Amino acid sequence: MNLPNSLTLLRLFLVPIIYYALVRELFAVALSLFLTAAITDALDGWIARHYHLQTRLGALLDPVADKLLVVMTVITLTWLQRIPLWLTVAVISRDLLIAGGSLLYLLLIGKFVASPTLLSKWNTALQFGVIVLVLAEAALHTRFPLLPIFVLAFLMVVISGGQYAWVWSRKAIAQEGASNEP
Repeated sequence: MNLPNSLTLLRLFLVPIIYYALVRELFAVALSLFLTAAITDALDGWIARHYHLQTRLGALLDPVADKLLVVMTVITLTWLQRIPLWLTVAVISRDLLIAGGSLLYLLLIGKFVASPTLLSKWNTALQFGVIVLVLAEAALHTRFPLLPIFVLAFLMVVISGGQYAWVWSRKAIAQEGASNEP
């Protein structure tokens, strides 16, 4: 156990607490906790890379923590009618596409090393930003023009999901071609 992994575990620990704050409509609390989780996400990756503390556990836990945090938050905010259903469906569908594609690749082709693309990192950052804006709007009892940001997030989700489908299908085709050579 090292500092980056501890920060990831803290983010996982915050997920049910943020959920509780959301369902109780304690939006200022949820916002501060979510910002704390977002900061731990940035810090754990930076510390792991900068100090060469990357571990297999961290490589597995970090994306799980991100997905749990984002998916739980967008589902709950959709239930509270603060994020449109179409955006939440897109976010979850992209994650299911990636998870299903990874499993299919593993079963049909074999082992692979999953690494997030730059576009995927931007997508995650945009999703975090959308959540922060929605929570800030609720906490401050004000209205922000969120529709353009929702549309941008939707487009980023679709493009990022498409990129994963394209990259992994190309890898599968190349791998299949290499295995068919005499």
